[in-house]
Amino acid sequence: MESEENVMNVLQLLLIGSLFTTVGPSAPEGWQVYSSAQDSEGRCVCTVVAPQQSVCSRDARTKQLRQLLEKVQNMSQSIEVLDQRTQRDLQFVEKMEVQLSGLENKFKQVEDGHESNIARQYKSIKSKMEELRPLIPVLEAYKADTLLVRQFKEEAANVTELLGALQEQLGGLDYQDLHSRVMSLEDRLRACMQRLACGKLTGISEPITIKTSGSRFGSWMTDPIAPPGDNRVWYMDGYHNNRFVREYQSMYDFMMTDNFTSHRLPHPWSGTGQVVYNGSIYFNKFQSHTIIKFDFSTSLISRSRQLDFAGYNNMYHYSWGGHSDIDLMVDEGGLWAVYATNQNAGNIVLSQLNPNTLQIIRSWTTNHPKRSAGEAFMICGTLYVTNGYSGGTKVYYAYSTNSSTYEYIDIPLTNKYSHLSMLDYNPRDRALYAWNNGHQVLYNVTLYHIIQ
Repeated sequence: MESEENVMNVLQLLLIGSLFTTVGPSAPEGWQVYSSAQDSEGRCVCTVVAPQQSVCSRDARTKQLRQLLEKVQNMSQSIEVLDQRTQRDLQFVEKMEVQLSGLENKFKQVEDGHESNIARQYKSIKSKMEELRPLIPVLEAYKADTLLVRQFKEEAANVTELLGALQEQLGGLDYQDLHSRVMSLEDRLRACMQRLACGKLTGISEPITIKTSGSRFGSWMTDPIAPPGDNRVWYMDGYHNNRFVREYQSMYDFMMTDNFTSHRLPHPWSGTGQVVYNGSIYFNKFQSHTIIKFDFSTSLISRSRQLDFAGYNNMYHYSWGGHSDIDLMVDEGGLWAVYATNQNAGNIVLSQLNPNTLQIIRSWTTNHPKRSAGEAFMICGTLYVTNGYSGGTKVYYAYSTNSSTYEYIDIPLTNKYSHLSMLDYNPRDRALYAWNNGHQVLYNVTLYHIIQ
């Protein structure tokens, strides 16, 4: 059941509206906000929500409710037929009861007013009447049963009405109808999101657990600039001494099956900072400061380059360790590398890379110690850093490459499984991909946008 709920949460997104006038739109009851956006005047431009499983008509409880409702309806029809027969028979019984009572009184009068010989004849008739007397309490019980049937009929009608209302509440959205609406509105959603320029991170949702697999450390991702229809998921277990990358054809396959293609890299990777970008995987070669671009379509290295002065081999790792010295990431502006150098006293250096040549386009030096960072990710040219990787976690430091300035912020990040070893932003999905103690997790983000 949990997997089906996740499928709904991740795959079945629904565009609720395009132009709301309220700030901070809320989702309908039983739904959760997937992503939202605002312009500089506080108008909501687009809001995406995903229904929870409890409102889907495929939910087991809803099926049971529908079956129960059908049974009650069948019972109501049977009771209606029984009631009609009972009412008809009751009229006959009541008439018969009056006749028997009147006949008994008449015989009594005749017996008292006539001579003995005539009385003996009537006594014979009376004896036959005595044989009929036990029918009277039977008839009384029959009338009581008729009342019970009537009450049962009313109660069944009330139950039917309540079940109908409950079915409408829980099963108002049929799965097939929901699926068709999702498909037809997906293009509108993409178009809406493409109208939005970059924005500032203002919130992170509760985590959505996609899958539980692998070791305590690893990475998983999708290609943010893959062509339409390419929804492959890439999966890398561990942080060193491994060179096998799993390819799943879709998020559904990743969640629900073990059907995958395995790609063998020419070198083992280091850390969990790999990214797939435009059909190639970029990774840090183990025990080196070399960045490798490996093309999945040719299974060949298309480019490699050393990241000069970058610490490696657990020299300047994130606070959780794991050879996480060099962290590659992607945002709306392209490919980035986050690392530290001796020249910058072990503080974070942020470099934008040319994805084709791996040459550094420009670098920024920050005042944040790399070893004190739990994890980091890029959104719209701003580096966001968490205060840790276990326990209570939040995003508390932001460095903007647009202004070359930093600020301290306070955005809670629910660390559901208590050990983050990978946290990366995907600009196509506008979501954070995380590896949390052997769980593959998604976080949806809320950005403050400026309309282009």
